[in-house]
Amino acid sequence: PLPVSSMQPPLSLPQIQSPRRLRLFASMLAVFATGLWPAGAAGAETPTVTPRETVVLFNGKDLSNFYTWIAGQGLQDPDRVFTVVDRIDGAPAIRMTGQRFGGIITKERYAHYRLVAEFRWGHVTWEPRKNRTRDSGILLHCQGEEGNYNPDFSAAWMRSVEYQFIEGGTGDVILVRGHDRGAKEPTYPTVKATVTPGTKRWDPTGKLEQFGKGKNRVDAGYKDPNWKDVLGFRGPRDAEKPVGEWNQVEVICDGGNLTYLLNGVKVNELRDGSFTEGKILFQSEGAELFFRKIELHPLRK
Repeated sequence: PLPVSSMQPPLSLPQIQSPRRLRLFASMLAVFATGLWPAGAAGAETPTVTPRETVVLFNGKDLSNFYTWIAGQGLQDPDRVFTVVDRIDGAPAIRMTGQRFGGIITKERYAHYRLVAEFRWGHVTWEPRKNRTRDSGILLHCQGEEGNYNPDFSAAWMRSVEYQFIEGGTGDVILVRGHDRGAKEPTYPTVKATVTPGTKRWDPTGKLEQFGKGKNRVDAGYKDPNWKDVLGFRGPRDAEKPVGEWNQVEVICDGGNLTYLLNGVKVNELRDGSFTEGKILFQSEGAELFFRKIELHPLRK
């Protein structure tokens, strides 16, 4: 046991009296009381895994390789935002309702892999994005505590590099900020990318630029310059299939270099990133979404 002089005083009610913090605090107490705090959650860091053979993250039965995190609710999922359904287009799938912002997070940290996933949109959307483009994504190389996008650690997201799913722009990169306890300002991952001069759209023959705080987005190469945030948006060069059809996403994570593919088409590429490993978070962000395959493959030598 720690000496009395080194023990931290317990939280007082004024410190946790906001509704959001009360919900999160109650969630954490409930989890501790039942002994179900997940092995990979904050406070129980695990060694980074480099896949030597295929890692099947979705086993077709349950979410045993993940834990859930929802903004303002923490580890609890009372609305069943994340479930496994027996049959979608003839096979089991993970269903994310989109009702709450949050995600399923891998219990392990990973580095040096090729992520292969299959997803398709459902037809249900929720406020505040009910009439806006369907939106979700995969947060790669997640760092720090869950919810650290906000300084009170109750947000949906973690500091990471996002493969964004969004109608008309799936394959966009977002560099997601995150806070550390005691720090005054959030920090961002940094990357380099070649973009069309004067734009933020990826172009393999473009100009190499640095991205990070203040310039935290790289658009997919095919994205329509006149893209609009409206439900059902489609561009003339979309690499994503129409709503209701399955898409295959691939991400090659080779140290700080990341390559994004969508249905076999390279749509974005990053170099010399400051993040090279971490957990992986699959988002719920206002639109119904299904995954029927999530695998990590070893990188070829």
